[in-house]
Amino acid sequence: MCDNHDHHQHDHDGEHHHHHHDHRHSDPCRGLKLAITGKGGVGKTTLASLLARVFTEDGNRVLAVDADPDANLAASLGIPPERSLGLLPIARMKELAEERTGASGGYGTLFKLNPKVADLPAKFCLEHDGVRFLWMGTLEKGGSGCACPESTLVKRLMGQLLLEKDEVVILDMEAGIEHLGRRTAESVHALVVVVEPGQRSIQTAYQIMELAADLGIAQVFVVGSKVRDAGDRRLIEDAFSEGRLLGHLSFSEEIRRADRENLAPGSTAATSLDEVRLLKDRLAERLGH
Repeated sequence: MCDNHDHHQHDHDGEHHHHHHDHRHSDPCRGLKLAITGKGGVGKTTLASLLARVFTEDGNRVLAVDADPDANLAASLGIPPERSLGLLPIARMKELAEERTGASGGYGTLFKLNPKVADLPAKFCLEHDGVRFLWMGTLEKGGSGCACPESTLVKRLMGQLLLEKDEVVILDMEAGIEHLGRRTAESVHALVVVVEPGQRSIQTAYQIMELAADLGIAQVFVVGSKVRDAGDRRLIEDAFSEGRLLGHLSFSEEIRRADRENLAPGSTAATSLDEVRLLKDRLAERLGH
């Protein structure tokens, strides 16, 4: 999605010749669309970045989209600050939104609801270590339901990304998933809610699960995060059904160090990466991918 389409067509035809993984690894998850969410601070951006790494290792083309106001995904993917510093989220590109929707007369004027967006990922993606990154950003509070040019552009672009049939798309989202919109939600294969061992995080997860059902997201899974011992594990396992729980990410000093030193967890936290490989396999199994 981040560069020339024709070029990709040829890539896919010959893809299995130059990946050392066999089909069981590279094919099952092709085109998977995942949204990762949870209460702030639970480790969802860490999970999103590790999943992006694992899917890429398996020969998938991966697009990681930051749709969280905290915008930590670029750093978590290991993108150097000097590359991401000048970035502006698409949701804040007022001039671009007005140009694409033809809304030059400010609010209240008529504008196109189907602006051209196909070229935007190529213009605004950053590629690092084989993962493509796009900073979508979030709309101003209260702006999610408004029919403003920015909202129209973001929804249209999100829709376009989720229709890409070969690319794995991982959305790192805030807990308030209601701004996803029904059509976008229906294009997501699964929502993964990240939960830490604590009642507030578990309550947030229940609220997200209700919202997801209202929006028509068929598959909602839970991943335990920052799990230190059997008690932590039990707390999460008691709160969610076995069919919903994909597994756990252990508390990791390596991830803490990566955060402190602005490194990608995928480059330092080998144990966490192994745990995420297992989560990815379980996810593929549950989705029948």
